[in-house]
Amino acid sequence: MTPIRLVVVDDHMVFREGLRALLGRVDEIDIIGEAATTQEAIEVTENLRPDVVLMDLHLPGGGGEVATTTILTAHPEVAVLVLTMHSDDAHLRHALNAGARGYLLKDAEPDAIIRAIVAVSEGQAIFDPGIAARVIAATGAPQAERPFPVLTEREHEILDRLARGLRNDAIAARMGISIKTVQNNVSTILLKLGATDRAQAVALARDAGMGQRP
Repeated sequence: MTPIRLVVVDDHMVFREGLRALLGRVDEIDIIGEAATTQEAIEVTENLRPDVVLMDLHLPGGGGEVATTTILTAHPEVAVLVLTMHSDDAHLRHALNAGARGYLLKDAEPDAIIRAIVAVSEGQAIFDPGIAARVIAATGAPQAERPFPVLTEREHEILDRLARGLRNDAIAARMGISIKTVQNNVSTILLKLGATDRAQAVALARDAGMGQRP
């Protein structure tokens, strides 16, 4: 098995060293680079093309959300796993909107961090259990009239058009955006919905009543 190529992004050198000591003993993971700022995270990812970026949110130069958005716009195949001390819903929503595939707190057990890295590298979405439960509870009832509140307005509109059977080029033309932007958004939608492919996302959307408009 080829090791997962990992970049660690955190502004605290001691924390990065701790992660390197932890993950360096794991055969399935190969730490190929580190970064301490937003710009460094973008540049290291561009130069090394990792499979997974372990991303802190508190970074000089813009923050982890900005780094995540920039990285995934250029390289949607990269999986970003947020590892942060922020447990509030706002940071979680911002990270998801940026395209993060997972969200863990820094007090997570070492084995949980390792499992999460492996999982996101395989296309799964991973979230800290306590945070996920709170977000579901907070967004379920008030947002009942709009399915999938975790999606941004643009993602929701694209999913609705997917549910109507439109192809990427047709969606791009109707929304006045590029096909690449549509493709990137579709990838993020799949991650947020936990869908394995486009067909499953469409099925979920139609079950939720989307795609009904002509």
